[in-house]
Parts: sequence; structure tokens; C-alpha cells
Amino acid sequence: MREALDEAAIVAAVQAAERRTSGQIVCVFARRTCELGFPATLYAATLALIAPWPLLAFTQLSAQRIFAVQAALFIVALLLLNWTWLGLALTPRGLQRRQAFRVAAEQFFTLGMTRTRHRTGVLIFVSMAEHYARIIADDGLTGKIAEAEWRAAIDEMVDWLRVGRVNEAFILAVNRTGELLARAAPPDGGGNDLPDRLVRID
Repeated sequence: MREALDEAAIVAAVQAAERRTSGQIVCVFARRTCELGFPATLYAATLALIAPWPLLAFTQLSAQRIFAVQAALFIVALLLLNWTWLGLALTPRGLQRRQAFRVAAEQFFTLGMTRTRHRTGVLIFVSMAEHYARIIADDGLTGKIAEAEWRAAIDEMVDWLRVGRVNEAFILAVNRTGELLARAAPPDGGGNDLPDRLVRID
């Protein structure tokens, strides 16, 4: 069973982490980012095209009835693939990841992560349905934090997401990010460039 999202705990972790750094952390949560329109239509159309052959071979249905069955099957399959877990399960993992990354990148720029004083903004992104996590750091941190360090945090986040523990995933990532930023971007006495809140995409 998935836990309820505890926004207050996540924001408190962000505030604690930012007290140790001049960097800025923003967390974004999406229930699902994968657009199923094209894959769902493709699967439903394929099923509907295959359906008449066994009906022709093993039944005495008229062409009109077979066409009606074909149309109904297409509609039902399309609805099931778009509105249940089945569509996501049949969507290739690579496509899920590409779409989730696109949404994460859009949020990075939409939320003004590039407008911090020293370009030290960090976006922590989770898409729950796909069990996808991403950490995107701004240019001011390039070369100061190794990619392997970000990857280690992401891998731990994904482990928590797979068991439905989104709060633990975010808080772990925020704490890890705070540690990395404290080393790469120590406090400089400046203010808070970005609001401390959890951004939700429904």
C-alpha cells in the first residue's frame, strides 16, 4: 500500500538542507508522466484488426456483426489501455523514461531553477506510476559534484519508489543533495531564491 504524500515533512527536509548551503532545492511530484495516447491506440487497433480472423474461421457471424464486434473491441481496449495500469505496463520502459525526463526538464526551466544567484539550483523529480526519479542540477554545480554521486541518490530513491514509499524517496534525496551542496556550494549569507514547497503535477 502506498503511503500518503507528506508535504510538510518534505518541505521541512528541504529547509533543513538549504540552511547548510547557498544552493536551492525544489521537489516535484507527478502521479504519472507517460502519455499513453499513441501506444494505446496502436495496441487497440492491432487487437481490433486481428479479431475478425478467428470470428470468420470459427463462427457463422455476418460481416456486419463482425464489424460491430471489431469496433466494440477497439473502443473497450482503448479505454482499458488509457485508464488502467495495463496501458502503462505495455508501454516500453524506454518510452516511459524519455517522457518522464521531458517533463522533469520542462519543470526545471518552468520553476526558474536557472535563475538562482550562483546557478546552484537542484530539481528532485519523481513520477510515481513509472517509478522514475531524476535529479537535475544547474550549471553552477558542473564539475563540483560527480555524476556518480547523483546516480547513487537516484538509485536509492527508485528503491523506495518501487515499494510505494515516496516520502522516504524524497527525504533521502533531499538529505543527500543537502550534503553534496554543503560541500560544493557553502552558505553565502544570501536569501532564499526559490520557494520551499512541493510542486505537484496531477
